[in-house]
Amino acid sequence: MFENEWKPQKYSSIPLHLQIYQYLKGKILNGEWTVGTKLPSQRELAKQFAVNRSTIVTALEELAADGFIQTRVGSGTKVMNNTWSQLASTPPPNWIDYVHSGIHEPNKTMIQKINQAEANPSIIRLGTGELSPELLPNKVMKKMLQLGPMENLTLGYEEPKGSIHLRQTISLFLNRKGIKVSPDSILIVSGAIQALQLISIGLLKRGSVILHETPSYLNSVHVFQSAGMNLFGLPLDQDGIKTDSIGRLKRQHDGVLLYTIPTFHNPTGTLMTDAKRQELLAISQKESLPIIEDDVYGELWLETPPPQPIKAQDQQGNVLYIGSISKTLSPGLRIGWLVGPEPVINRLADIKMQTDYGSSSLSQLMVKKWMDSGLYEEHLCQVRRELKFRRDYTIQILKQYFSDIASWKIPKGGFYIWLQLKTKISTRKLFDVALSEGILLNPGSLYDQNDQQHLRISYSYVSLAELERGLKKLSMLIKR
Repeated sequence: MFENEWKPQKYSSIPLHLQIYQYLKGKILNGEWTVGTKLPSQRELAKQFAVNRSTIVTALEELAADGFIQTRVGSGTKVMNNTWSQLASTPPPNWIDYVHSGIHEPNKTMIQKINQAEANPSIIRLGTGELSPELLPNKVMKKMLQLGPMENLTLGYEEPKGSIHLRQTISLFLNRKGIKVSPDSILIVSGAIQALQLISIGLLKRGSVILHETPSYLNSVHVFQSAGMNLFGLPLDQDGIKTDSIGRLKRQHDGVLLYTIPTFHNPTGTLMTDAKRQELLAISQKESLPIIEDDVYGELWLETPPPQPIKAQDQQGNVLYIGSISKTLSPGLRIGWLVGPEPVINRLADIKMQTDYGSSSLSQLMVKKWMDSGLYEEHLCQVRRELKFRRDYTIQILKQYFSDIASWKIPKGGFYIWLQLKTKISTRKLFDVALSEGILLNPGSLYDQNDQQHLRISYSYVSLAELERGLKKLSMLIKR
């Protein structure tokens, strides 16, 4: 909850506790901390302000004496009063009640901690699923932002489905992957998450059951759950999702969709075989079970291209296909695409217009320029070389420090190594201990609540020096 850059001035004539008192009082009087807001613990405040805990205790006692806060055993310290409640004859709105009443579920506590820790530049982020800043094409991007006199720049809204020029470019790009689709069946979205959100509110009823691989990235976000959907996991093997019981489980649990990441699965890195893809599509057609194919890692193969997407074999419109440049070119551009039957795309485009009135026209222009110029393919070749080197480098580190405490499989692409610990320790506790030591992890429990054996190790983000230092330190923590 509490993040700030402010620190008390240690050489000021004003005592430290009084500076902190005035700062916290200001948060309350300005309405930033409303009635009912729970304050961080004394230990957290002391750490934030870099002072002794006794200084925090004195400041809080002053606030309590003035009637702004109240401490109760078991429930912590909360704001009890502010300007509005002092001046108004009726009590102010309790925003905390509103916060807890929102229909969108909050992130898991561990995800919130991860999001906060990722803002700390001193943390070694061993689980982050992004390209390293070193691999992002910043110099080329700056040049491409300098538009030529013949290039059209649109600063207004694009049409509901997104820029027709970008959709034409993506149509050609997908044709090369075996997906025959016209621009009319493509919707530009602000990343894969938005595609899933639009599907959840635009196509499904509350209470619907989504089948998915387990473990799954889908368990780490609340896209479907917040829309009133339920998730049901299906096991994985080395070839991808196990298909033998899909039909039975679909009928037993009334499943309405199957979500899959067949190419370099998140978090396991599994690559679904071509035979398994064809089998899954056949089951989909037989059971009238639509598939959401999330292919955001599909271009990140390291030695040989993966099998064609499931969508490439889909001639009945059973598959909704999601792609994105967030994992390959720039997460900050926020551009992805959703491919499906035209009536579905029309429906979801209408909902997108109701929610954000379309993705950024500037971002769409930049993605089109990258793809049309051939620079995107050149960039992908460079990224693949770098990721292959990083994967191999990480494997060597694991062999050196983890051979006796973990096992793993070598991924053929993507960002992740699914590390299985041999020791019986709590990965939740390991997460907290590692974070206190400056290492950020993604435990397997984020992707399967019953998983206490795995860690998702990413070789894509941190520098090589941090990668070795972080993994070496992690192995010591596990052994300790």
